[in-house]
Amino acid sequence: MNRILVSGSLAYDRIMDFPGLFKDNFHPEKLHALSVSFLVDTLGESLGGTAGNIAYNLALLGEEPTLISCAGNDFEKYRAQFAKLGIDTASVQIESDVPTAVAHVITDTADNQITAFYAGAMARQYTKELPDVVDLAIISPSNSAEMTELPKKYRERGIPFFYDSGQQITALSGDMLREAMPGAAVLFGNDYEIDMMLRKLEWTKEQLLERVPILVTTLGAEGSLVTTPEREYRVPSVATDKAVDPTGAGDAYRAGFAKGWLARLSLDACARLASTVAVYAVEKYGTQNHSLTREAIRQRYAAAYGEKCPI
Repeated sequence: MNRILVSGSLAYDRIMDFPGLFKDNFHPEKLHALSVSFLVDTLGESLGGTAGNIAYNLALLGEEPTLISCAGNDFEKYRAQFAKLGIDTASVQIESDVPTAVAHVITDTADNQITAFYAGAMARQYTKELPDVVDLAIISPSNSAEMTELPKKYRERGIPFFYDSGQQITALSGDMLREAMPGAAVLFGNDYEIDMMLRKLEWTKEQLLERVPILVTTLGAEGSLVTTPEREYRVPSVATDKAVDPTGAGDAYRAGFAKGWLARLSLDACARLASTVAVYAVEKYGTQNHSLTREAIRQRYAAAYGEKCPI
């Protein structure tokens, strides 16, 4: 069993589907006076947040992650669900005067998303003591201070860490990113986030790879790219005709990649395993409503990639 620290948000997700395309409702010449309302046809609430989603998927994969996160005075529902999965929430820092974070997510028919996020307890700094023995730390989106301070602590202690700016890329300055990401074992982002990151850093991809040895770019249904200074792997996604909600797929992908990385799989095998885990997330509404078994993953992996699953 690996000791994995997962930092990021714990949140309640309210997920809505818009039966159209966002782009049909935005007119470039009128963006200076934007006022748009979307009539949605579904509404669901589920447990979410980047740290919660990653921890959920790691638990399904047989790991026991430690949550480095802040939650609010309404955390009991979340705690009870994680207890059923065997996830220890003792490491969660409870802020009794504010609620847990809430995300309102609207998804259109092309899987584009608009999110309104209330930080709540996530805005608070995590002050609990970090464990001494750690195999891997995963830094996922939380407050900006935490996303710059935790990498320093992990570098000082020699703890390998993954870094994922996610949707917090809009809140992180170039200076913050230049301070935070060097030394990460793997850097994650979707193609939009990586492009924005490079713009803020004022670096080329080659300059980024001088500081971070592995860059993983997720491309939704198109799969993912794993780039190192020496080569680039393009890994297709696992096909499905049951996709209902892309929310949380990226978090499931990161958990799968971490599982492969800790098992010392090749980078392309890590990405294939990650994509196999991610497809289960998109086939269920919400981010923590899917289930999987080791045998199911092996069968899905073999069917998708024509080779034996290495775990």
